Amino acid sequence: MEKEKFTTPIEVVTEILDKSIPLFAQYGFSGVSIRHVTKTVGISIATLYYYFPDKKTLYLKSIEHAFLDKAKSMSDVINIPGTKEERLKLFIHHFTELMSNDANFRLLFQREILEADHSRLKRLSEQVFKELFKNVLEFAKEISPKCDPHLMAISMIGLILFHLETTPIRMFLPEGRAVHNETEVIADHVYLLLTKGLLKNGVLKCKQ
Repeated sequence: MEKEKFTTPIEVVTEILDKSIPLFAQYGFSGVSIRHVTKTVGISIATLYYYFPDKKTLYLKSIEHAFLDKAKSMSDVINIPGTKEERLKLFIHHFTELMSNDANFRLLFQREILEADHSRLKRLSEQVFKELFKNVLEFAKEISPKCDPHLMAISMIGLILFHLETTPIRMFLPEGRAVHNETEVIADHVYLLLTKGLLKNGVLKCKQ
């Protein structure tokens, strides 16, 4: 049955990762069993262990798989020629759209932060997020040389993510409107905060 369903090892691995992502997003690392994954994919436990030695490896590879295309496209956007303002706007809009369109990845990321497993977070930071964050860090140094680059990079990313993460509750808060959930509206707002709120004489400043 497995041979009929998948013709190459790459197809098997891709299918396992594609089906594992929503499972881990919905139930978390602890709530998903190997048997749960194999039943969803339609393979044997032996087949899964042939490609992934344990659940932690499968979990980390699933997050890496979900993030891979985002990391590449974001790195490409950062390196597009233009003024600091043009590139910042493009970065914000592109990142907002990517995150808005992938609820599973956002949920995976939220679960990792909440569960705070030190060893998993360390491996994710080093193996999945490190290279893209280094690019964002260099970009932050360029557009905001007088700010702490780490804090600026986190703010650029965090402002967007928090808007998306709070979508379920914001509609119940005073003056919450459906338009606030639109990708363009969120991106324009974050860009406005970063430029009009901090920009002075072409340089983002954090202090006098």
